[in-house]
Order: sequence, then C-alpha cells, then structure tokens
Amino acid sequence: MSNIYRMALAKAPSRRSRMPIRRNSREAGKCEGTFWRRTNRQDMRRIVLAARRFEVANKERGKRNGPLGAVAIEVLDLLANMVDYRSGRLEPSIETMMGKLRRSRDAIVRALKALRTHGFVDWLRRFVPTHNDGAGPQLQQTSNAYRLMLPARAEACLGRYGKAPPPADDAQIALAAREAMFDEYRKTLEANQLALFEVGDNPIGRALARLGGFIKQRESAKRTETQSRFNIIEEEKRTPLFGPLTRPCGGSDPR
Repeated sequence: MSNIYRMALAKAPSRRSRMPIRRNSREAGKCEGTFWRRTNRQDMRRIVLAARRFEVANKERGKRNGPLGAVAIEVLDLLANMVDYRSGRLEPSIETMMGKLRRSRDAIVRALKALRTHGFVDWLRRFVPTHNDGAGPQLQQTSNAYRLMLPARAEACLGRYGKAPPPADDAQIALAAREAMFDEYRKTLEANQLALFEVGDNPIGRALARLGGFIKQRESAKRTETQSRFNIIEEEKRTPLFGPLTRPCGGSDPR
C-alpha cells in the first residue's frame, strides 16, 4: 500500500464519526418551548392512577399483563416523579431510567413504546452540536424530551376518582369572605397599583402600571387646569369693570 493511500485513509472520517442523527430529531434547547407544559403533582398522580386502572380494565383473561405491562407502569411512575412541575421539563436518558429501575435497555424501550401507543407519553428526539473542529461528527444524539398525558380512555377508568370533590360549606364561606376582602382592597388601590395586584410583578403588569400612572397624571393635570380656569372666572366676576367712584381732587360735592 502506497504512502499516499495510507495518508488518505488516515484523514478520512471513520464509520463511527459519520454516525447519523435519528430521523425527525430536533436541536435541544430550541424545540421544547411549546412541547413542555406546566403541571403539578396532582395531575401527575392522576395520570399514573389512570394508567394502573387502564392496565387492569383492559387485561385479557389468562394473560399476565395488560396492554401496558408492569415495566411501563414503573417507567410512567418514574417519569411522573422526575418532571419539573414549574416548567414541565422532563428529559431523562435511557441509561438514567435503566439505573433507577434496574431494567434492561430493551425493557425500557418497549415500555416507552407501549406508553406512547396508548397515549400516556409523547417525546421529541433531539440532538446537540459537538463543536468539533476536526473530522469528527458535528452533531450527536442526546436524550429525548418527554411529556406525560392523560388519554380519554384512561380518564374514563378513574370514575369518581377523576373528579375533584365539591368544596365543603365552610370552605365556600371562607372563599366568599376572602373574595369580598379582595374587592374592598381593590377599591383602595390606584390604577397603577391595581395593575400590579391583578396581573403580578411581571413585564405586562409593570407596563400596565406605568400606563395607569400616566393616565392618573393626565387626569390630575386636567383637574388642575379646570380649577385654575374656574378661579379666574370667579375673580373676574368679583372685580368690577371700572374702579371705585371717587371725588375728584378739589372738586365740590355734586350734591
């Protein structure tokens, strides 16, 4: 083999460096804005409970597992505990789930597919740039972005557990009293203060507060101008057009 051929092979990228990105993958950090949604612990618990009831309700007679399987329930429960409630962020790797549940990669992948098939989980495939300057791959696959959902068929399995209980009479009275207190408090606020109270201390609330302050200044200026004109008119009414009549110097009494 000639030296030129050896040099060409040395500079050529290897098969590993040309590893492709999976189809429909998106760049991490730029695709999750509308995918992740804010949630809370109660919603996550309802999804897991619905999945358990869905598994039991649809299990065929004589079979060990239902349409989801025991591993899928474990995976769903794990994801429900890992999600960030404030932002909805959920991006564990397959290796992380394998370590947490002590299950094989194949079992985790099959569980995720079952959950996605029945509408409990959805995900986005993602990639990240490697910033390689050489002949290596410029992009590489990273963990998926996950989102938990509650399909209608599973929600029907919850029955009365899927509905919030009606508030007690004491709670309704307390809520009404609190609303009345807030209404009285609102009446004491200026326009700019009311905007911050209703919307919150955020860019929109601060913008509305500035607008309320501007409107208040305009109204105050108008009232001042109107009062000034009224004072001028009243002063003109009290002051006669000609000065007071006086006797000319050295003149005699007209009588």
